[in-house]
Amino acid sequence: MRLTEDHRAFADTVRRFVDTEINPHVDQWEAAGRAPLHDVFPKAAALGLLGLEYDEAYGGEGAEHSFQLVAAEEYGRMHATGVGMALGVQAMMATPSLHEYGTAELKREYLAPAIAGTAVTAIAVTEPDTGSDVSRLRTRAVRDGDDWVITGRKVYITNGAQADWICLLARTSDEGGYRGMSQIVVPTDRPGFTVARTFDKLGNRCSDTAELVLDAVRVPVANTIGEIGRGFQQQMRQFVLERMFAAYSTVGQCQYALDRTRAYIAERSVFGRPLADRQYVAFRLTELQAEVDLLRSHNLQTCEAHMAGADVTRMATVAKLKAGRLVRAVADYCLQLHGGTGYLEETWTARMLRDTRLTSIGAGADEVMLQVLARLDGLPA
Repeated sequence: MRLTEDHRAFADTVRRFVDTEINPHVDQWEAAGRAPLHDVFPKAAALGLLGLEYDEAYGGEGAEHSFQLVAAEEYGRMHATGVGMALGVQAMMATPSLHEYGTAELKREYLAPAIAGTAVTAIAVTEPDTGSDVSRLRTRAVRDGDDWVITGRKVYITNGAQADWICLLARTSDEGGYRGMSQIVVPTDRPGFTVARTFDKLGNRCSDTAELVLDAVRVPVANTIGEIGRGFQQQMRQFVLERMFAAYSTVGQCQYALDRTRAYIAERSVFGRPLADRQYVAFRLTELQAEVDLLRSHNLQTCEAHMAGADVTRMATVAKLKAGRLVRAVADYCLQLHGGTGYLEETWTARMLRDTRLTSIGAGADEVMLQVLARLDGLPA
């Protein structure tokens, strides 16, 4: 797949948004422990960034998925990864199931404000005892007439402290394992819903990550997304999109870091010569750039297959696995070339090293990606 002039013009628009509305503020947001999403999201929505692929009837742009790839790659150029992650949650993690499976009423009430940026959303799956093993999920929704009564606890929820509603995965029957789960839209202003705490993290500090408690929270059964009991299957489709977003944005992060480091080593003199003149330095950066080029090509292929309606589970899993490992290598070597300066918190390299470590953990750890791939290859895992 090749990008067109329309894609390049859109990339320029997103880059201006990043340069004017995000990057000048990230130091302040990092220190505060959160970006003000109710201020940032309407600005993103004005450019169509929160509903690129969604139905125009609900405020979406009705664009191809390829424009989402372009946007995510540009988010990688943000000076703090947490802001791009918040946008990704809104557009590719918390809302795809609602757009694909939700009723018209649910879309009007919850999807349209999310696309407009007037409502912040979050995806609530992980629990204290589950981690990547969704089959052990314990949060339960018990039917009482026309309502679900929901009790449980969710952790590591991105956007959780600012969310106006969450896409919740809960057990709605006594079936064990992966059966009997449903996705439910839960407004956060309902009695019994509380943000127990926000976490102090190694990186992505401007992204609020919360622990949520649901104590007999009532929502209408009509808030169920899609078919009752099919929530796990729907969530797996959302996970694939989440992994695609991670791989897309990683290309932008790596390219930004490599470009900036090449400029730095051309100016930095070591033993009377520019650091860029050292053959090993040049070769290692070139090797990393080649790997970024390969990931970018794989992302384009995955994007094209997704737009054609193919099952891209394997492709997205490969991309996520390689992205997490590649960005760690890029962040580490770019810091190394900056020497002692790169180790200082005031330098961008330190933040990148901390922020990007999450890529191999979030949306399924590297080990889970390997397990998925092994099973797809017919191997025991």
